[in-house]
Amino acid sequence: MLGDFVFSNLTRIFAWFAFLLLLCVLFSLCVASAPSIHAFGFHFLVSDSWDPINGHFGALSAICGTLMTSVIAMLLGVPLSLGIAVFIAEISQGKISKIVRTLIDLMAGIPSIIYGMWGLLVLAPFLADHVQPFVSDAAQGIPYLEDLFGGPSLGIGIFTAGLILAIMIIPYISSTLIDMFRSVPPVLKEAAYGIGATRFEVVRKVVVPYVRKGMIGSIMLGLGRALGETMAVTFVIGNSKQLTASLFMPGTTISASIANEFNEATGLLYPASLLELGVILFVLSFLILAFARLLLLRINRKKAGAH
Repeated sequence: MLGDFVFSNLTRIFAWFAFLLLLCVLFSLCVASAPSIHAFGFHFLVSDSWDPINGHFGALSAICGTLMTSVIAMLLGVPLSLGIAVFIAEISQGKISKIVRTLIDLMAGIPSIIYGMWGLLVLAPFLADHVQPFVSDAAQGIPYLEDLFGGPSLGIGIFTAGLILAIMIIPYISSTLIDMFRSVPPVLKEAAYGIGATRFEVVRKVVVPYVRKGMIGSIMLGLGRALGETMAVTFVIGNSKQLTASLFMPGTTISASIANEFNEATGLLYPASLLELGVILFVLSFLILAFARLLLLRINRKKAGAH
């Protein structure tokens, strides 16, 4: 009895410690960014002005860059991760499956700065010479697409950063999906095959519904990785504070702005504005996590209503 009492209370202390640590981080960021919050207020969120010399700061360009690169990463990375997981867990057998799984694990262990250097030295020149000119020419004359893929072929930019992020989140999402797909009871799949279902139908109607909640969690894990990535994005995004609608133009993200400028920030408002960017990223991550939780609750309620 005494051992259970000590164990349960000790684990409760650990859980509350994590919560308090999170509150302390948020509180310290808010206190340090208070001068910027008082000086600019809500205007900080809707202004794209970033002029350290004159003391004018706005987070709109960094927020848009963060969201755009993350959306690109998810649009490219999630389908690839899902395909890799299905191939390893449901299709491939033997050595091929083990080799691909090992390569995926190795990708997860590569430092982000290596991805950034590879993106700057290899991927960006390739995109500038072979991909961006073709896409820009094809989008000419098409409304919205012309603006979305316009501009000079620089190689670096928002699209390149999103592509690097997609490559980086693939190991995290696919590894968790592989384990989830393999956790599906074989009897469920065998029953589906027994009534004549194809492999695609088994994956779509048996495997995916069984691990749906876990899939959402793994996708949110990849999104969190994309939102907070710093070094790889800093190498290839161009670090421009100018707001642009083109994916091929340079931009910036919240984390890249903080990493680039914090050491050079002087005075009162400059470092406070960078720390306010940190607060925004913190809140943005929290809102995305809360949305994922609400989505899971909605799924659970639908299942409960169906039963």
